[in-house]
Amino acid sequence: MKYLAYDSMYVERRNKPSVTLVYKYFLNDAKSAASSRGLPAVRFIPESIISECSVMEDIEAGIDEVLDDIIAGLTAPLTEQEKDPESPKQESSARIIFKGNLEEVNRFFYQRGWTDGLPVIPPTEEAVTKMLEGTDLSPDHVVAELAPRKGKATVEKIAVAAVMAGALPTYMPVLISGVKALGNAPMADVWAVSTGSWAPLWILNGSIRKDLNVNDGFGALSPGVMANAAIGRALTLITKNIRGVRREIEDMGVMGNPMKYCLVTGENEEDSPWEPLHVERGLSREDSAISLCFPNQYLQPHSYSTDDLGLLRTIIYNVPPRAMGTLTVMITPPNARILAEKGWDKEKIKQYIVENTKADLERTPQYYMAGNEGKDPKEQVQVIMARPGQSAPVQIFVGGGWGSWTALMSGGMPHTEKIELPENWDKLVARYKNVVPNYLRY
Repeated sequence: MKYLAYDSMYVERRNKPSVTLVYKYFLNDAKSAASSRGLPAVRFIPESIISECSVMEDIEAGIDEVLDDIIAGLTAPLTEQEKDPESPKQESSARIIFKGNLEEVNRFFYQRGWTDGLPVIPPTEEAVTKMLEGTDLSPDHVVAELAPRKGKATVEKIAVAAVMAGALPTYMPVLISGVKALGNAPMADVWAVSTGSWAPLWILNGSIRKDLNVNDGFGALSPGVMANAAIGRALTLITKNIRGVRREIEDMGVMGNPMKYCLVTGENEEDSPWEPLHVERGLSREDSAISLCFPNQYLQPHSYSTDDLGLLRTIIYNVPPRAMGTLTVMITPPNARILAEKGWDKEKIKQYIVENTKADLERTPQYYMAGNEGKDPKEQVQVIMARPGQSAPVQIFVGGGWGSWTALMSGGMPHTEKIELPENWDKLVARYKNVVPNYLRY
């Protein structure tokens, strides 16, 4: 819906009248899109046709209901309010916005819509200053301008989100590179506001995994480790408060996605027989990096068998028929070793998945589109599809504990950013290196 609003604004700026039909439950999204582009008075017509509707009779009936409104919207003169619309109210720029105890601060932040629903650490001047020890960049340095709000992610704003999320100063280099990824990843703004509830998956590579105690082993996708949880949470708060992606206003995910809380992990390079993801993507093995992609589905099948073909068939027979063309696969260390010993490297595995992941045509959306009448519903079609000019639409990384499991996550192609470290890095790491959980044995 957001991009229909952008199209309407493109036409309006050329002095051509336009109206945009908006599914009535998406009106807030459309208005936010127009306001963020400086045209808050674009004419929207709420209609009753669900966005994914494919039944022509329902579509035609819905258009008939609003036809008079379409004509009026294209012909009626502008009202005085439309000629001179009010700009949306801006948040206060004061550095101190609230004073109170922990409970009061959390209630204030939650009622402003600034949290993820969980309690936050108050971002006091002292706490933010301490967080800024994790970078050599100045607090007012703009790391990226983030869509859809075009919010300027300064280093200080990133530090504020880091404090709120309970991060350590050593996480700042990762967060700064993560923000760069949000600004540079193709279609990142689309995934954020889609009805499909795409969740950011963050994969860390390089020595920074060990410096921060990032979990890439047992429970690599589970909560319980500060680095994984706080990094993901801080980037979620940045997405909400700087990017301007808020539930039911810009984020129109119909079902929502539990993976949106914090899907951060590392690649277990030490136990992998293959080159790591960031090396595949053009960086050196000595670099540290963060990669971002956007899955909206997650499946963890147990291996059919522990020989190489059994492991590969576990993958190709468990990919959902509508995988949106791309796939990220996390393979455990023992499974990766079995495959490597049989001559399978990452490229061969990717090729095998692309060529052999198939489904009956009737199990895919293509069968139900116009022009497919008369086609054999049992015709086998590819589910994973390489696009022109792209590498294989499958990404593979090694992670998780020592068991025969595989994680399948369908989602967009990853974008990778190198992580730059401050000069005081070694001293900073030494200060926080031992912040790890120590469990009582019973």
